Amino acid sequence: MTQRRTSGHEIGNAPTIAVTGAAGYIGSRVLKILQTERPNWDLVAIDNQYRGQVSRVGDVEVDHVDVRNRSRLESALDGADVVIHLAAVSGVDDCEENADLAYEVNVTGTNNVAWFCRKTGAAMAFPFSMAVLGDPETFPITAALPRDPLNWYGRTKYINERAVESFADGAFPAHQFIKSNLYGDHIVDEAVVSKPTVINFFVNRATEGNPLTVYEPGTQSRNFIHVKDVARVYLHSVERLLEQLAAGETGSTTYEVGSDEDPSVMSVAETVAQLADEELGIRPDIELIENPRAAETTVEDFAVDTSRISSELGWEPTHSVEESIEDLLRRRE
Repeated sequence: MTQRRTSGHEIGNAPTIAVTGAAGYIGSRVLKILQTERPNWDLVAIDNQYRGQVSRVGDVEVDHVDVRNRSRLESALDGADVVIHLAAVSGVDDCEENADLAYEVNVTGTNNVAWFCRKTGAAMAFPFSMAVLGDPETFPITAALPRDPLNWYGRTKYINERAVESFADGAFPAHQFIKSNLYGDHIVDEAVVSKPTVINFFVNRATEGNPLTVYEPGTQSRNFIHVKDVARVYLHSVERLLEQLAAGETGSTTYEVGSDEDPSVMSVAETVAQLADEELGIRPDIELIENPRAAETTVEDFAVDTSRISSELGWEPTHSVEESIEDLLRRRE
């Protein structure tokens, strides 16, 4: 394995950027943006295809590598200047139903990536989740709020957050992102890449002529951010991490990723129903049903403070919920 100095890190004209989870919802979009915006960078893409949706992005093939296999992982990442670590078992239900797998991938796999970075001095970008906060008591959301995860998914991400901080200390620069709820889809080589998140779920139900099911009480607020906006975070992050490597900086910095839109789940359903009527002539019913997630936060405000990522990385969200719902519906005509 290539060993690197962690002070005055030297990078050639074409840095090597590795993406784990590269076949997934976010990872495939990150690859596409890096290809488009920084065509001179060398890209490495890996995924074990547990939830993968593509096998290649443009001219970059996604290699079948599991982050739980440390020797294969380190071989695949060898030479990377920055690792964007997106491989994970994501979502509350998947982690609850596959708790051992979630531990192995989210905890052990992330430790393996961070250990590689510590040994080589490569930088690391890693997202965790608002789920680490549990039921926030103050708003807007900042990374300084106390951690109190309500489920196993949130707990694995909390363990990750602390582990990356520890591994990065004195060894490599790391950016961690506490991100809000994703929505939207994107196109990779004519394939639609999506995920059944709240807004996408509502749009799919509407176009299929099914009622929009909203968990009680319906007034619970969520902060929503488009997958394309989240993917752009990593372009900004890598550019800054390369600067930090060159300057010999180490340690972890956490950024909040969200938008200025935090509507209630019921109001999102109503927006989808109204726009489905306008765009497709379909008016789906909205049904309030019992919430199977008893521990889910039901706060009615979910504002997120994104001032740090704006000022330090120059990132701003560009997509709005209503316009994105319209786009999703039009492509289903």
